[in-house]
Amino acid sequence: MKMSSKPKVLVILGQTASGKSDLAVRLAKKFDGEVISADSRQVYKGMDIGTGKITKREMRDVPHHLLDVASPKQKFTVTRYQKLAGKAIREIVRRGKLPIICGGTGLYIDALLYGWKLPEVKPNWKLRGELEKKSTDELFNQLKELDPKRAVEIDRHNRRRLVRALEITLTTGQSSHSYILENVRMSEYDFLPFGGAQDKNLPYKFLKIGIKLPDEELRQRIKKRLLARIKLGMVREVRELHTRGLSFKRLDGFGLEYRWVSKYLQDEISKEGMLEKLNVEIWHYAKRQMTWFKRDKNIKWISKVAEADPIKNKDTLRALAVFDGARKLVEEFLEI
Repeated sequence: MKMSSKPKVLVILGQTASGKSDLAVRLAKKFDGEVISADSRQVYKGMDIGTGKITKREMRDVPHHLLDVASPKQKFTVTRYQKLAGKAIREIVRRGKLPIICGGTGLYIDALLYGWKLPEVKPNWKLRGELEKKSTDELFNQLKELDPKRAVEIDRHNRRRLVRALEITLTTGQSSHSYILENVRMSEYDFLPFGGAQDKNLPYKFLKIGIKLPDEELRQRIKKRLLARIKLGMVREVRELHTRGLSFKRLDGFGLEYRWVSKYLQDEISKEGMLEKLNVEIWHYAKRQMTWFKRDKNIKWISKVAEADPIKNKDTLRALAVFDGARKLVEEFLEI
């Protein structure tokens, strides 16, 4: 690898269940790298099966960072992620290794790479109290009317996020989506969010590689993975988290698996209803992820599928084809 005046950082991103973790490990083995997770839920201890956290076996001796760094009882912020991930990058570079950011939380990735300083809107407790009286559907419909762009991105079942988005909109007089974009500050960097040419003043030189699967294939992977997680003990994991002091309200706030399993444990929904809801909501989440990523013109997408082979496993062929495409991009990026 040729030396550069600034650290080179590889980013592997994409929708949930697209195979990001496997690709990151393969590339780390090939290019002597270490992986930094960019997942807003995998930072929490004890949230393993529901978040799809990579196992020690799957890591294949590749060091991983930003996993299990926070208690689920505490709030983990974008600012804290920037600080911890930035420190990890510096340490990896000092060891002469390649930092590989891997995950599906676009906000974490972009805030880190572009040095964003997100605007703060102080809590309006009176307004929050009024909003809390409304049903979740009423909150979502109000947000959809006031801030349609944010409504497309948000988890419509997450009351905490709905209230916060409405709080920003009603307090600032702007949509929360526009307010954030117009007030993002770059500290010492000067960069337009969501793509464009990499500014010479940015702290890193980076390559973003995205994995994009056909919709139907992604749907099937989501369904298959969900059933596998149930067999691994996802319901038991959520029950244990609650037993150790996490309220069902807090678990609901983590969304997706933790929300719907919590409802199942409270007898608010059947097991069949839980699985049906999860398949739908995880798919909606995957679409929201792509909505975020599509804005960024810096992403190099890999979507070519290997031809079917009756002898070989389709997932194995997919992984090999994606790795081959990514390998070529990384070799060019590293000038080797």
